[in-house]
Amino acid sequence: MPYAHPDVYDNGLNTVKTSATHYHICSQQPTTRAEVLTYSLASVAVSSADFTLANGDVSGRKITVAQKSGTVTTSGTAQYAAIIDGTRLLLETTVTPQTLTASNPITFPTCDWEIRQMVAA
Repeated sequence: MPYAHPDVYDNGLNTVKTSATHYHICSQQPTTRAEVLTYSLASVAVSSADFTLANGDVSGRKITVAQKSGTVTTSGTAQYAAIIDGTRLLLETTVTPQTLTASNPITFPTCDWEIRQMVAA
């Protein structure tokens, strides 16, 4: 199941857009920023220009991170994408598993995270 830091829920997706510093592809599901760094197979720097806020596909709002290019630093099987800042794991989700080889180029996929609108009962 995708993860969002409590600050994202409390302050909205703009937290990601204004705070994110790196986009990682990980071999295992990270639950902390430290685990992102441990499980990272490749990473690229991101800035607010790499994120777009829009209406959600289902409801609510979503944030989309732009496709980026980089180089694989550690061989392994890519299974997760994660966005971090200097202290927090902001967002995490699954990606299509793919075997990566160190020193090869990699395309970081465009990913969407959606916060759906709550409907009162």
